Amino acid sequence: MHTDAIAFIGLGSMGAPMAQNLLSSGMPLTVYNRNAARAEALAAAGARVTASAAQAVSPGGIAVTMVANDAALEAVTLGPNGVADTLGQGGLHISMSTVSPETSRKLAAEHAQRGSLFLSAPVFGRPEAAAAKKLWIVQSGSSQAKVRAKPVLDALGQGIHDFGEDPGSANVVKLSGNFLILSAVEAMAEALALVEKSGIDRSALASFLGQTIFACPIYQNYSQILAKRAYEPAGFKLELGMKDVRLVRDVAEQVTLPMPLADLLHERLLASLAKGRQALDWTGIELVSAEAGGLR
Repeated sequence: MHTDAIAFIGLGSMGAPMAQNLLSSGMPLTVYNRNAARAEALAAAGARVTASAAQAVSPGGIAVTMVANDAALEAVTLGPNGVADTLGQGGLHISMSTVSPETSRKLAAEHAQRGSLFLSAPVFGRPEAAAAKKLWIVQSGSSQAKVRAKPVLDALGQGIHDFGEDPGSANVVKLSGNFLILSAVEAMAEALALVEKSGIDRSALASFLGQTIFACPIYQNYSQILAKRAYEPAGFKLELGMKDVRLVRDVAEQVTLPMPLADLLHERLLASLAKGRQALDWTGIELVSAEAGGLR
């Protein structure tokens, strides 16, 4: 049994099943979420619930954060009720959110000043993958942090892939992956519009592609969502997709890299937000292509 005191901060659509998996693995777990109602199921399963992030962590223990954005991560780490000061000497913060590499580097430095470790460990996978312990985890940080975090990460995913010691590297990898996923969504949306306007069934194309030349999880899963236009409930909200594309463009600008496809995705997301679609799944950018083609 894992004996470290573990705090899990952030119980959204991804965080809740991840925390449940840690609890089911026999790990002693304390949880905090801004909306306390999200913690009720975990409390019923045996987790301890606290009223603040700081109260959830133990000195020298492990804090796992899975929150929506950079501002939320900084708040639960360095804010008045954040985890950094309580975690202190000998502690470990595993950050699993999709955030900017600069935020991870800043938090790693803040933790180092307090004698604690920081590991960036964002994940690939939607809520159903989180529940099934099928997440792909990318990590970067010190070797000491990786060794201590391994039992926790093993309980959450199907594989851990390492990208060195720079705390921001895993975030760049995560942003790159999300850029590729949304690029595939846009390409599928345009292809589905093409066959639909040609009188061919959208679902037939999606099934064919997923079974043959694009037999991989992204095309298999996302093509079905697109074919059925199953954008509610959202597995990953469109407004969060916009946050990620903004981060991609920020990093690209920092390293002086033109990314014209990222600019197109930003346009699609912005048009979707202008139409009030922020709560739809990010695959809902397909509606922009459909409307442009007179299909809606």
